[in-house]
Amino acid sequence: MATVVKIVPRTSRVQNLFEEQVGNELAVAQQYLAIAVWFDQRDLPRLASYFYRHSVKKRNDGMRVVQYMLDNNIEVAIPGVPAVRNRFEDPRELIALALEKERAVTDEVTTLSQTLREDRDYLGEQFMRWFLTEQVEQVAEMTTVLDVMDRSQGNMFDMEDYLKRDPVGEDRNDSAAPRTAGGAL
Repeated sequence: MATVVKIVPRTSRVQNLFEEQVGNELAVAQQYLAIAVWFDQRDLPRLASYFYRHSVKKRNDGMRVVQYMLDNNIEVAIPGVPAVRNRFEDPRELIALALEKERAVTDEVTTLSQTLREDRDYLGEQFMRWFLTEQVEQVAEMTTVLDVMDRSQGNMFDMEDYLKRDPVGEDRNDSAAPRTAGGAL
């Protein structure tokens, strides 16, 4: 007969921050989905694909946090996500918004890591190291995409060509990435 492990509800600063991070990652995933659709509706398949991939990556990052909480017997409550922005005047706005989102996630991950250190939660701190490294890469990558967008002076075919030649954001084999709850998509 199987024994069911009872999850002991607890509320702490760290638990609250982990749950907020799940919501933050899922909110960014939804925003990236909206950005991808915007590009897709304008027949810009490489930009659309880039943001579709990033949407899945952010969703998976949220699910990595969920898996960590499950593995550590921490009660998980999945938060709702706010509405996303769907209307844009110019393609640069979308990339600038994505960079803003990556910087915000970096701040959130840093705050969570700092709190884990203050609480002497060394396992949690170790778990967050991958996220810190990932965020440095994500901000750098999105900064590059925005720089290329600015140099293209609004020529979206130059952007498409750039992504064809130099496929930033391509999945790399990252064996150090934490597991995702339910498996990665």
